[in-house]
Amino acid sequence: MSRTNRAYRLRRRPAGKVTDADLEFVTEPVGELGDGQALVQTLVLSLDPTNRIWMSDHRGYMPPVPLDSVMRGLGVGRVIESRRADLPVGAHVLGWTGWQELTVADDSALISPFTVLPDPLPAPPSAFVGVLGHTGITAWLGLEILALAPGETVVISGAAGAVGSIATQLAKSQQARVVGVAGGPEKCAHVVEDLGADACVDHRAEDWHDQLVAATPNGIDGDFENVGGPLMDAILDRLNIGARVALCGMIADYNQFGDGSEPIGQRAVGQLLMTRSTLQGFLVLDYAERFAEIVEQLAGRWATGKLRAEETVVDGLENAREALDQLFTGGNRGKLVVRVSG
Repeated sequence: MSRTNRAYRLRRRPAGKVTDADLEFVTEPVGELGDGQALVQTLVLSLDPTNRIWMSDHRGYMPPVPLDSVMRGLGVGRVIESRRADLPVGAHVLGWTGWQELTVADDSALISPFTVLPDPLPAPPSAFVGVLGHTGITAWLGLEILALAPGETVVISGAAGAVGSIATQLAKSQQARVVGVAGGPEKCAHVVEDLGADACVDHRAEDWHDQLVAATPNGIDGDFENVGGPLMDAILDRLNIGARVALCGMIADYNQFGDGSEPIGQRAVGQLLMTRSTLQGFLVLDYAERFAEIVEQLAGRWATGKLRAEETVVDGLENAREALDQLFTGGNRGKLVVRVSG
């Protein structure tokens, strides 16, 4: 059967905001499957800040996406044709679909094999790249690093975003005093009223620094850091003795890659020394052996209504490139995904 695939290929390294000239949307034929291959139709594509890092030649935890290759990305798909017993037709799978409608599942050509999901699916496909996937797992791991005691104050930057919205809820379940940081009054209201934070700092307001000071009168014991830049400096300046920082992301820098700008960097790192605090960077990929255990915990909370799964859904693969910019402009709330098909 003759098939065609629509995909994004990385034609050049972006300088600042990603453009159509950087990511070209193409239509290509799909060849016949060989032995040991399966054809996966992408249902949902995850959009993550790290996508922007992968497009650049900046040093990262994975190699840059080679030029002219299909853009790297995680997704949930359904097997529609198969010549391998472990990926039967009709199975739902999680893995490196790439930014494309159809993926040939050949383990030698993938970063890691696809994971077959339960049948029937216990949650919508998007949940497996969100609250029950790498997003939720990241929030869980970051809070383990912070090891919050009841009553301690934790600041969660990007609190209305994918990881931050889950981390906010989990931190409250640990009886911490949670101060979120988000962009704009509407998002701050959401962080407090829907996610349960005790306060929220509007980083777009002129008095955001004063808001941070007012929200943390007794200092900061934990920082779940997703942003970096001046906001992180202000948080470091308020750390208590023995505070912990879980460094999840520094999105303030990502869209500058390739445009000739110097990274924003941090000026207040010395406060880690003055307060004898610890800073630990972490990557969800380093904890693969714990995924099942953590997802079971998250699933229990989600199924009983103790954990909200916030999502922003964009329809159509052709809109993925423009949708990515929402991560840097604050256009999304919760997990940002593209509904590709089904």
